[in-house]
Amino acid sequence: MIRPFLAPTSQGSGPVKTVDTLQGKTAPKGRKARATLTEAHTQLIGLIERSGVMFALYDGFDRMRYANAAFRDAFGLTPDEEPTWADHMRRNYPLKLGTIIKADNFEKWLTETQARRGKSRFKSYETDLYDGRWLQMTETVQADGWLLSIATDISGLRAEDRLLRQDRDFAIKASQTDDLTGIANRRFVTQRLQDVLAQGTAPGEHLGCVCLLDIDHFKSINDRFGHSGGDVVLRDFTRTLLAMLRRNDTFGRIGGEEFMLILPEASLPEAELVIERMLYSIRRSDPLGPDKPCRYSFSAGLADLRFGDTVDDIYTRADAALYAAKSAGRDRIEIGTR
Repeated sequence: MIRPFLAPTSQGSGPVKTVDTLQGKTAPKGRKARATLTEAHTQLIGLIERSGVMFALYDGFDRMRYANAAFRDAFGLTPDEEPTWADHMRRNYPLKLGTIIKADNFEKWLTETQARRGKSRFKSYETDLYDGRWLQMTETVQADGWLLSIATDISGLRAEDRLLRQDRDFAIKASQTDDLTGIANRRFVTQRLQDVLAQGTAPGEHLGCVCLLDIDHFKSINDRFGHSGGDVVLRDFTRTLLAMLRRNDTFGRIGGEEFMLILPEASLPEAELVIERMLYSIRRSDPLGPDKPCRYSFSAGLADLRFGDTVDDIYTRADAALYAAKSAGRDRIEIGTR
């Protein structure tokens, strides 16, 4: 199905508008100019639909908003489907459609992949399909989280080149991932924080918020249920919180039971609301099941992120707020001051 070419609203989700800008510049005014632009859009969509190159567009919450015929054919989608990326992968895995996923534990693979998906403005990698094709994939992400995925068939490359590229992708993934939980590790989340800081352009500019989270009484959990029980709690914690985040947010484990959450462009009240919802969700969790009741909570220290901050500045403020939350009784959020 040919759909209008769409652009995100300023919120990055919900209703979408037809494109009225081109290359970041306001489209020329006047009936003739509008007609020319409309014709260009029509031709562009027609070319994309007939192209053998695969195109798909996802919104800031990773729901597909557009895919051309080639993409839908390769990844087992009907013309009218608009699933989230996670739901699409979850459905295709047992059916052996689309991407070959070499993992014994699908949910662990999904967590690992979602934790890094769309965190860089541009990414290039390769993937194998069950139909025998090998694809070069690129992902381009806007500031509001909308993602354009383009795939090209590169099955004709030599086998040795293919193995070399796959080994490279595996090494990159391993260097950015926490082995136990599958989310981003300290190295990746620190680099992401530096990237957000680098986007600032003016003194005092608000760039978002950073939160340090620490699971309360984690040593007692290990003592009661053993380290295997503690590992289950850590994975439950990461899986629960990861499902509540936007694409542009980054969540990583930075050591033991301590985690960092980066919320680009979020105000302090917005970030505080997100953390309050997380606190509520974790209070309701019982990861070890009815035979081993294990209610747990976490404490959080929140700090705003402004142009001119260093990573150490932000960490110091958030860590002081986390200490205040622990001292005040745990299972709460405190906000750091400058």
